[in-house]
Amino acid sequence: MALMAAVTVAMAAGAQAQDKIDLLYSDVTSADVPRSQAMTGIFADDISDDFNLKAHFNGTLVKQGAELVAVQRGNLDLAILPPSDFAEQAPAFDILGAAYVVRDADHLMRIFNSEIGDTFRELARDKMGIEILAPAYYGRRQVNVVGDEKIMTPEDMSGIKLRMPGGESWQFLGKAIGANPVPIPYPEVYTALQTGVIDGQDNPLPNDKAMKFYEVTDQIVLTSHNVGFGMLIMSAKKFDSLSEEQQQTLRDAATKAFTWSNAQYLEQEDELVSFFKDQGLDVYTPDVDAFRTYAQKQYLDSDMSKDWPEGMLEKINNL
Repeated sequence: MALMAAVTVAMAAGAQAQDKIDLLYSDVTSADVPRSQAMTGIFADDISDDFNLKAHFNGTLVKQGAELVAVQRGNLDLAILPPSDFAEQAPAFDILGAAYVVRDADHLMRIFNSEIGDTFRELARDKMGIEILAPAYYGRRQVNVVGDEKIMTPEDMSGIKLRMPGGESWQFLGKAIGANPVPIPYPEVYTALQTGVIDGQDNPLPNDKAMKFYEVTDQIVLTSHNVGFGMLIMSAKKFDSLSEEQQQTLRDAATKAFTWSNAQYLEQEDELVSFFKDQGLDVYTPDVDAFRTYAQKQYLDSDMSKDWPEGMLEKINNL
């Protein structure tokens, strides 16, 4: 009888495990960064009663740029994607990646906790068949330059050859902060700085440290001109197949996980300011209001804002 009871318990446990829903998750970043740790730790634990998270990193499962289509086709369940990826199918999302629209981590959360966030969630569903679960902050992009001449306003950026990622949106972002943008592949930036091909580059501070750009530059100007973030997504079809309780579990787990990872990124940014100063770099904050005013005018006076929802910039600025 004892043996039969043990077998019954084991069979019940096996059946329960089989009832869990597998969720395939892919990311191009490494497993040790805060957003990845948040997914494999907090998120995975909080959904474990109903789901098994199967995570893959470093683009080993799905290549960068292919994740959105993979989710839409049902080949992938979860991914964290930036606004630029969304904008390829729903151009209105491009506003969220423009210079000085999203100001910081707190502003990002206010956006997605407001009717503005509802607008973009509805747009993602209507245009792409995608459910946005929660936003995830990555860090603010800062200007990192050679030389000791202070940069306090966009006018001070005139003539500076600033490496920016390739693509029209990224190149325009460099122009929008007053620089002369130059597209150079990321692995070649260190040498380009060292040899004078470019005068500077922009990246979040953790990237500057990882790539050792501080070895060949003299200043970090805390322009905070762009907030790096992504949105955790699932196909609307997959999401709608779940119970209301399971849907809420996913939303709550994502919010909890990224609340933790956001704090980790912010802590890293604060610590890195001291690190770069210890390395001999001049680290300071310019006239951010002057940069913001200049940048938003550049966008509004160009075709880059033609797909922005009417009145959306003003709504975001007022949050």
